[in-house]
Amino acid sequence: MIQMYHVDLRYTGGAFGLKDISLTIDRGEFVFLTGSSGAGKTSLLRMLFGAERPAAGQVLVAGRNMARVGTSQISELRRGIGVVFQDFKLLPERTVLENVAVTLEIAGAPRREIRARAWSMLKRLGLGHRMDHKPRALSGGEQQRVAIARALINDPPLLLADEPTGNLDPDLALDIMDIVADAHARGTTVLVATHDPQLLSRYGLRQIVLERGKLVDDRELGGYGGRAHTAAAPGLA
Repeated sequence: MIQMYHVDLRYTGGAFGLKDISLTIDRGEFVFLTGSSGAGKTSLLRMLFGAERPAAGQVLVAGRNMARVGTSQISELRRGIGVVFQDFKLLPERTVLENVAVTLEIAGAPRREIRARAWSMLKRLGLGHRMDHKPRALSGGEQQRVAIARALINDPPLLLADEPTGNLDPDLALDIMDIVADAHARGTTVLVATHDPQLLSRYGLRQIVLERGKLVDDRELGGYGGRAHTAAAPGLA
């Protein structure tokens, strides 16, 4: 599903965001991307949905070389990627229900189906009573859950989540991650950026560790849903 070959990311001024990253994430894996603040986790996720382009190396998502994908093709590719951003990126003038429904609208789902599925997802995340509210009326934790609902509503083949539990209390964080785990069980490939030790220890999954933009460890812990991971050269999924 994801292949990165000797990837560099440079910012304006020449500073490296990522340096010589090579990794493979197989279709159907559930992987944690971890490291301290500023390690490069967000930069790596942004590359995977086309918000950043590599200065060197190759980034492939579902067999597509992201450096060669045009603007119109990026939009098409993103329809198969659920993304949870750190800053939520909710539409301020739309209701909670409309924010969740937008993913299905873009996919061309029937209107009646859109409302029913969006309502069901919000209810599952404990937000049914908030469906007619605007994002500004919600707490940070509630906005985070809306963002997660929007990312998962379409059962995407790939889910990228950047600190998806960062604004939630520990119990709710585990509830949310169990919902993400359910999506994985239905076939979604999941990459979650987090530095939360509670999540890392609870799930015991493969962890890709970044430090100052470099990959310093890639360990398979063999926990829930874990799969054997080898360091062999990556091949196309």
